[in-house]
Amino acid sequence: MKLALLKRLFALALVGAAFMATAAHAEDLLDQVKARGTLRIALEGTYAPFDYRAPDGQLIGYDVDIAKAIVAKLGIKPDFIPTEWSGIIAGLQAGKFDVIISQVNVTEQRKTVFDFSRPYTYSAAQLIQRKNDKRQFNSLEDLKGKKLGVGLGTTFMQMAKAVPGVNVMTYPDTPAYIQDLVSGRIDAAMTDRLTMVYLLKKTPMPVRTSGIVGGNLPSAIPFKKGNPKFAKALDDAMAQLQADGTFTKISEKWFGIDVSQPIKQ
Repeated sequence: MKLALLKRLFALALVGAAFMATAAHAEDLLDQVKARGTLRIALEGTYAPFDYRAPDGQLIGYDVDIAKAIVAKLGIKPDFIPTEWSGIIAGLQAGKFDVIISQVNVTEQRKTVFDFSRPYTYSAAQLIQRKNDKRQFNSLEDLKGKKLGVGLGTTFMQMAKAVPGVNVMTYPDTPAYIQDLVSGRIDAAMTDRLTMVYLLKKTPMPVRTSGIVGGNLPSAIPFKKGNPKFAKALDDAMAQLQADGTFTKISEKWFGIDVSQPIKQ
C-alpha cells in the first residue's frame, strides 16, 4: 500500500516538474528581462561609430545610445556583451544573450530564424579602395577576378558571394580588412556606408569610397521567435522614440543626418 502511494506521489512529482519546465520554457522574453532587470545585448564592440571603446574603455557609439534609449523605455538596464561578429548570430541562437543591437541587416534568410524589431537604421553597402589606386570599382561586377574583403557572416559577404568570379576574403571585424586593404593584400573592401562616412571624417586613412552596391539596407534588432509580448513592447518603445525625436537626435549626433529614415534614392 505504501509502495503504491509512493509510486503515485513520484509520478505526480514528475508531472509537476515537467509542467514547470514547460512553463519556464514558454515564458515570454519580456517576463524574463523584467524579472532580471536587464536586457542582455550583444554588440561587436569594435565597429565605430556604432559600438566601440572610448579611450577610458567605456562602450560608446550610435548603437550603444540607441540601446540605452530603448531599455530606458522598457524600464530595465542594458547588459552589453561584446562579441566577435563571426559568432554573434550563433550566440543569439544559443541563448547567450537576448538581442543583438549592432547593425544587423534584415534579410529573408535571417527572418526564418529570428523575429526582428522595426528598423531603426537605413544604410547601404559601400565599396572602398586604396586612395592611390587608379582603378575605379563601381560595382561588384568590376571586382571579378579581384580580392574583396568583407566581414565574416555579414550581409556584405552574402552579397559578394552571389556574384561569380569575385574572390571573397572574409575577416572577423572591420579593422582587419581595412588593414589588409591599406597594405595591398586585397583590392577592395565592402562595408557599411555610414561606417565609412564616419571613419573617413575622423581618421586619416589612405582609402577612399567608390561605388554604392544595392539600395537601402535596413537594420533592426533580432531576437528568438516565440516572444510576442517582448516583440510588442520593443516595437512600442521604438515607435515612441521615433515619434519624440530621440532616434533623430542620436542619428544627428553621430552622423549629422537622420539615418533612422530610408535613404532617398
